[in-house]
Amino acid sequence: MSGDPLAVASLCEAFQRTAARRPHSPALRTLGGDVELTWGDYADRVRRIATGLASLGVGRSDTVALMMVNCPEFHVCDTAALHVGAVPFSVYNTSPADQIAQLFANAANRVVICERQFLERVMQAVANTGVEHVLCVDGAADGATPLGDLERVEESGFDFEAAWRAVRPDDLLTLIYTSGTTGPPKGVEITHANMLAELRATQSVLPVQPGDRMISHLPAAHIADRWGSHYQGMTFGTQLTCVADPRAVAAALPQVRPTVWGAVPRVWEKIHAAVQARVKTEPDPERARALGWAIEAGARKVRAEQAALTGSGPAPDADLLAEYARADELVLGPMREQLGLDAVRVAVSGAAPTPVALLEFFAALGIEICELWGMSETSCCATINPPEKIKIGTVGPAVPGLELRLDVDGELLCRGPLIMRGYRGEPAKTAEAIDADGWLHTGDIAAIDSEGYVTIVDRKKELIINAAGKNMSPANIEAKLKSSSPLIGQAVAVGDGRPYNVALLVLDPDAATAFAAEHQLHDAALAALAQDERVRAAVKAGVGAANEQLSRVEQIKRFEILAVDWEPGGDELTPTMKLKRKPIAMKYAAEIDTLYAERAPRAATAA
Repeated sequence: MSGDPLAVASLCEAFQRTAARRPHSPALRTLGGDVELTWGDYADRVRRIATGLASLGVGRSDTVALMMVNCPEFHVCDTAALHVGAVPFSVYNTSPADQIAQLFANAANRVVICERQFLERVMQAVANTGVEHVLCVDGAADGATPLGDLERVEESGFDFEAAWRAVRPDDLLTLIYTSGTTGPPKGVEITHANMLAELRATQSVLPVQPGDRMISHLPAAHIADRWGSHYQGMTFGTQLTCVADPRAVAAALPQVRPTVWGAVPRVWEKIHAAVQARVKTEPDPERARALGWAIEAGARKVRAEQAALTGSGPAPDADLLAEYARADELVLGPMREQLGLDAVRVAVSGAAPTPVALLEFFAALGIEICELWGMSETSCCATINPPEKIKIGTVGPAVPGLELRLDVDGELLCRGPLIMRGYRGEPAKTAEAIDADGWLHTGDIAAIDSEGYVTIVDRKKELIINAAGKNMSPANIEAKLKSSSPLIGQAVAVGDGRPYNVALLVLDPDAATAFAAEHQLHDAALAALAQDERVRAAVKAGVGAANEQLSRVEQIKRFEILAVDWEPGGDELTPTMKLKRKPIAMKYAAEIDTLYAERAPRAATAA
């Protein structure tokens, strides 16, 4: 048996190698440790569930739907389905019944494995589909078979070993349904070969080691969690803690102390806001000064390192390095420990643009975030900032084995072994996405520097072109707004075909609550705070600070604070927290029209 964990033909073989090598090592657990499975336990349950699935007639190329929170059962069931040669796929927990039915119609699955809390929606969805079996992971329920019953099925001639060994590189591994920002979700077909190419590429940049502690908190239906938690775990033998409630991930960090951890920018923003609040509310003046000094010393070091990297200035001198070492020993190291990020060896951010100020802040704390970029269609990561040479503001160079080039209009094109097989059942859309020469048209406008580092400008179809014909990136404007004030949780820049830009803003619930307590506001409800003059004044100051970082034509002239919160999977955000721009424009058309009802003042004002 080769020592290379990636010298395998399938993810099934990768899993079996890991389980054989690490039978007594921890594999899957829940937060708090109520459930803990070793690799031996994991492998045993995979065999039993695979046998049960085979008894239902599930075999090669059949699809199996999964709808669960982040839990060990997801990993066990997904891996079991792989071992009979099937194609497991996950459904976003926020999906309504009609959308679930659309996915099932496209996938043509006969089996669904879900939790009881999702059973009502699943049953509504399967009413007019070909689904024959609904399995419930947490016990008996009307219309569903307990998963435990499936695990007790006798072998009855099923050859488990032969089934998983028959899985080939070109077989489908999973379907990833796109989050639907521009229309109905499409089923991205990813093969075992695609994901193995992805794992080889990312392992060469962000190496994962056996026993690394990781956290699963992103939706399992998203390619980031599939790659980062599920497939990396089974290939390299990590210890994975499942956090069922994604809002609890920051609180989970001190317990788990991950060595490899990634999050979307919004989670990093939450941690940043918590650190800022701690510095601001520190009652001991001497300690408050020490916190400010340490963070400022770190910021100066980061700025000097980035200047040296880009050739715009000298590297940190010996005095600054010595000052930072003292700051790290006295303040920053203990701060990382309190956050639960003291053991992190690899930290990543992706799925949406990460504000430069946020990346600089964490680098100053001694947590260097490797911002990356990718898509479901690229099996996850296509570019990664290497830990030893991070260029803040870029998403790094292409991963090994992937070709990149820019089309004539600046659209980023990709070609290589990690590009999807296609969209399930949609050959026309596949041909539109992947041209005859194998180039995937990503839909992102980008720039590539002399060292191959990529900077994403924005989505090709989302660029703002104002009434004067000026092209602008709404994502860039929105990033500046969100990083300018902790009160701004979400921002949408509007200005396409208009004379100037305006913004819809949503308060960050945690920051707004803290603001209300600090200023002794009697009503801390978001609806009340959105109308409070002190809140609006603070937000206005933040918008002004953002405008100072934008060109005149990009600046926000008027804004409205919406008296609501936006939840992932709702009308305004996809489950992975991408903005649904067209639905937002339709839902808040009246508010947008009001912002343009009067001539824009010179400085940003609230409507």
